[in-house]
Amino acid sequence: MKKKTWIFILTFIGIILIAGFTIPKETHPSGDTRIILEHNKSTYIAPSCFEQSNPTNYLEDAQLQDAADLNYEANGSCTEDAFESEQDALIISLLKDIGILNKKWDNR
Repeated sequence: MKKKTWIFILTFIGIILIAGFTIPKETHPSGDTRIILEHNKSTYIAPSCFEQSNPTNYLEDAQLQDAADLNYEANGSCTEDAFESEQDALIISLLKDIGILNKKWDNR
C-alpha cells in the first residue's frame, strides 16, 4: 500500500478512538439484573435496598425484565437510585453492553 493510504487509515482509526472515548452514552441495567418482586405493593426492590424497604411476605426473586413486563414501579428512592443509569464513554458503554466489562448492577 502507499504511504498516503496508511496515513489515511491510521488517522481514521485515531478519530474513531478519540470519538469513542469522548462521546457520552448512558449505560442501563440489563433485563436479567436480579431484583425482588413485591407483589402486594406491585413494586420491585433492589437486593441492596431489601432491609429498608419494609417488605411483606408476598415476594419473588426475579429479573428486572419481569418487573417491566408486570408494569411494577420501583419500591422507593433507594431502588430508583440503585438502578439509575450510568454515564460512560461510548466505547466503555458498548463494552459493558456486550459483557466484556461488568456493569455496576451485575453483582447485586
